[in-house]
Amino acid sequence: MGMPATASPLSRLLSAPRLPVLGLMAAAVAALASALIAEHVFGLAPCQLCWWQRYAFAAAIGVLLPGLLFDRKPAARGVVLGLGAAAYLAGACIALFHAGVEQHWWQGFTACTASGNAAGSLDDLRAAILAAPVVRCDEIAWSLFGLSMAGWNVLYSGGLAVLAGAAAILTFRRSA
Repeated sequence: MGMPATASPLSRLLSAPRLPVLGLMAAAVAALASALIAEHVFGLAPCQLCWWQRYAFAAAIGVLLPGLLFDRKPAARGVVLGLGAAAYLAGACIALFHAGVEQHWWQGFTACTASGNAAGSLDDLRAAILAAPVVRCDEIAWSLFGLSMAGWNVLYSGGLAVLAGAAAILTFRRSA
């Protein structure tokens, strides 16, 4: 059965069962790749809240991955897309909290992080920990058009949460 001529663009996009899942996973991979490039190429060490935002993208990939198996089970794919929306919403909330800490709207955490480099011995590990830069969550390391990376992530993750939620709703409607 073909798509009606009045079908919305999102509805037409959902006619390929794996496409929304793949697109949402690709968006998470792109965000993680951008974070790694910012860290390893441009030297922008992540703070604790930056790490948490990365975990949200990894969670999105993890919950969306099973959706690739549900070509013939739209209700199950809808659940997966809903879980993806929840992961992106969690990431947007973490990013909003981080942006608020950067703007001094509220107090952040006192925890800081060291680099994830493995050391060969206990003395090497101790030296690496002591030499690691202290990255504060309340200092903006980089911004573009007045928004920090956390601010941009609020928009990015929030937009992806809306897209994933809309895809879940449309998928459920199509399965009914």
